Amino acid sequence: MIHIVFNSSDVELMQEVIKLDNSLEGMIYQVRNDFAVGPLKEIETEEGWQQRYSWWMFLLKNSPYENNPVTQFDDRKTVEEIKEKMQGDPDEQVWIWAGQNQHDVCGYYWFISRFKEFQGRVQIIYLNNLPFINEKGQLFYPSWLQEIQPKELLKAKKLARPVTLSEFELDPDEWKRICDENAIVRMLEGGKKIVGKEETFYDSEILKNITGEWQKASRVLTNTLHRMKIKTGDVFVMWRMKELIIQGKIESLGNTEEGWKAFDVRKSGARESEISTEATTNA
Repeated sequence: MIHIVFNSSDVELMQEVIKLDNSLEGMIYQVRNDFAVGPLKEIETEEGWQQRYSWWMFLLKNSPYENNPVTQFDDRKTVEEIKEKMQGDPDEQVWIWAGQNQHDVCGYYWFISRFKEFQGRVQIIYLNNLPFINEKGQLFYPSWLQEIQPKELLKAKKLARPVTLSEFELDPDEWKRICDENAIVRMLEGGKKIVGKEETFYDSEILKNITGEWQKASRVLTNTLHRMKIKTGDVFVMWRMKELIIQGKIESLGNTEEGWKAFDVRKSGARESEISTEATTNA
């Protein structure tokens, strides 16, 4: 059994689930690329893939991850490794675990388009509008796997079903449509429907957390990620914050090219009276 997840936290979660049920014992692979953001034009070609890689490297510049070996991944190699295992063992199966969010669903579309030859041996567990019990014993509807307790996620194995022949026909077409649209931001609108949005989609979330007082950009980043309802990654949010600085919508103090903690930000055009008022309010 081979498990496919789309977030690093999901890898740890699956390890805990396997400890609870050794019938799920198997390799865990993560599709690392966040296909919910960034260019996808001609991604099935080497040139298109490299253009996307270059875009990510630009965003990662001066970030805490810039020199991290993990950022040098190539999900295509992961796919080839999995295919080799399945070709070598006719009993091997792939189980895809996906939460109801644009990150997992876009990753699913990219992944599934490469496995049509293994139809009947690929299972999907898509947690679409399914209730679970949280740590407080309350019913809730998770968007991400990591929101679920291991013992609760274990129950979801009963939901595993084969990816159908129809899905193997239609989902790659849907992935092609998404790639051709080439939006920089992609959202999930129920089921597996992905719609494109402008690169400015998350800007309002950043601006909500900018005040008239100087704050560390890293603090604004943390607050934005914590408060936003529709989640995306920290690298993308920081890129948008820097773009808002370039556009004059946010003021900065310090060097934005020296790392995320090297500069402060505040509301553009903030007057001293506004700053004094906010300082009193936040005291």
